[in-house]
Amino acid sequence: MSRYLFNCPIVTAKEHRSESWMKDFGGKIAVITGGGTGMGRALARQLVSEGCDVAMCDVSVENMAESRQLCMDEAPQGVRVSAFQCNVAIEEQMLAWAEQVREEFETEHINLLFNNAGIAGGGSFVNDQRDNWEMAFNVCWYGVYYGCRAFMPMLLKSEEGHVINTSSVNGFWATLGPETAHTAYSAAKFAVKGFTEALVTDFRNNAPHLKASVVMPGHIGTSIVINSMQALTDGKDASELANMMGGDADGLTSNQVQSMMDEAGRGFRDDAPTTSEQAAAIILDGVRAERWRILVGEDAYRLDEAVRANPEDAYEADFAPSEG
Repeated sequence: MSRYLFNCPIVTAKEHRSESWMKDFGGKIAVITGGGTGMGRALARQLVSEGCDVAMCDVSVENMAESRQLCMDEAPQGVRVSAFQCNVAIEEQMLAWAEQVREEFETEHINLLFNNAGIAGGGSFVNDQRDNWEMAFNVCWYGVYYGCRAFMPMLLKSEEGHVINTSSVNGFWATLGPETAHTAYSAAKFAVKGFTEALVTDFRNNAPHLKASVVMPGHIGTSIVINSMQALTDGKDASELANMMGGDADGLTSNQVQSMMDEAGRGFRDDAPTTSEQAAAIILDGVRAERWRILVGEDAYRLDEAVRANPEDAYEADFAPSEG
């Protein structure tokens, strides 16, 4: 194979790997968005158990307090855990959080940045309200972008650093199936995937002590559906709620529709094939192995294979990944 593409040298990832790269996280400093529940909480707990200092943010003070207590109960002596209330879609709040990390940890550097926070919603570009669409897109995309902007100065000052951005299988397959629109979330996750892939080369050329990884989870047992519903359904009537679910509210009250949505959220969290804890372990193993692309869950691997094998039919009604 030619080592040149468009007159530019192709350099393999293997040639850039360092045997002394970050194989464990003891003594490092990690920053995690969306640390109040799900994969963010699981990442925080597993990192502190290895002796890593952790700074987390979330929009929910209550969820963060629970996460922080769990971390402190399991942390080795001397490990620090901080929490900061922050909406990742607001740059000023992210910059304020970065300043809080500097002050509380008395540091000018961090080693690990997990842009993990996410929210669903805004499925239909045609039918859904613009504010709901942009809320989902802004959290899932700008939360990653603002996280990188806010903490890049501290990453650049580290001896070794790693940016880990959470995309989704919807970052390579922009639907939940032929009958369900999924535009805001998918658009944001495609953006996260492309941005992170571009960072691989950017870091290699301009900040070789930094690495970048994009995480592509399948169905993980998190509270993203519950949290998203809480953020998006305030003040909505039954027809609006049902429309967000892709259903019909005829004959149902708002409370009945809300109960259906709550049950859907619990099912998404509790019946997933991969738990948050399993997902966090896979992500951290991927960081140790210096993998720039981290698929999470067997369903993610099956779907990735199916889309790559037959991209032209990926949005047809009979498209389905293999169960084998």
